[in-house]
Amino acid sequence: MRIALGVEYHGSNFNGWQAQPGQRTVQGCLTEAVSFVANHHAEVHAAGRTDTGVHALNQVVHFDTQSQRNDRGWLLGINTQLPADININWIKSVDESFHARFSATQRSYRYLILNRLSRSAIHAQRMWWTHKPIEIERMQAAAGFLTGHHDFSAFRAVECQAKSPMKTLDSIIVSRHQDCIAIDVSARSFLHHMVRNLVGVLVPIGEGKKPVHWAADVLESRDRNQAGITAPAEGLYLTDVQYSQHYQLPAVSGFPVLW
Repeated sequence: MRIALGVEYHGSNFNGWQAQPGQRTVQGCLTEAVSFVANHHAEVHAAGRTDTGVHALNQVVHFDTQSQRNDRGWLLGINTQLPADININWIKSVDESFHARFSATQRSYRYLILNRLSRSAIHAQRMWWTHKPIEIERMQAAAGFLTGHHDFSAFRAVECQAKSPMKTLDSIIVSRHQDCIAIDVSARSFLHHMVRNLVGVLVPIGEGKKPVHWAADVLESRDRNQAGITAPAEGLYLTDVQYSQHYQLPAVSGFPVLW
C-alpha cells in the first residue's frame, strides 16, 4: 500500500529536507516518525528537496507499507511522534503509479519580504527584512522577461545537479500588502536555488539599483556571476504541489492569509 502525506514545516531549525548523518533534517525526523507508527522502516520520498532554513506549507511525501491503519490513525500517530516544527495535514491512500516527485505537474513557491525601516521580532526567520523602499511594479515588469522557457544557468547554484538548465517558469506574481511583499513563482520544476536567485535579481530592480531590463541581461548572460545575491532562505516557502486529478489529493490553502 502506498500512502501520500501533506507535510508542513518551519525550516529554521532543520539542515534542509534530505537526511544526513548527524544532522537534524525534515526527512530524518519524518522517516523516524512514520517508521514508528508503521512498525517497520519506511522510506519517505518528497516532491522536492528544500534547503536549510526553507519552509513548507504543503510538501507532498509518499511511503510504502503493509501495515494497516485508518487515515485518522496514521495522521494522529505520526503527528504524535513528530517535533513541534513538523506537522502532517492530510493522509491519502494512492495507487502505485503515484510518486511524490515524479508525478508532480507543478510546484509553487512564495517568497516573503518585510519592507520597512525597522526589523520585526515576530517575522524573524519567516521573512527577508530589507529597509530600502521597493517598487513592486518594477519587479513585476522585470519578471516578464523571466517567465517562459529559458536557459536559467545564471539562476542556478554552482552545486546544482540538474542535467539541463532549461526550465519553464509558468508565472511570477509580485504583490504587496502594507509592509509585506510576496513573490509567487510556479513551474513544473526548479533548479537548485533558482527561486532565491530570482528574488536576488528582482529586489535590486525594485529598489531602483538596477534597470528593469537587467533581468533580461542576466538571463541572456547564462552566467551566475552576472546575477545578484542568493536571497536568504528564511523568506522562502514551498506552498503547493499539483498532481493529476486521478489521484484526488486533498486541496490545501495556498498560504496563511497575510492579506
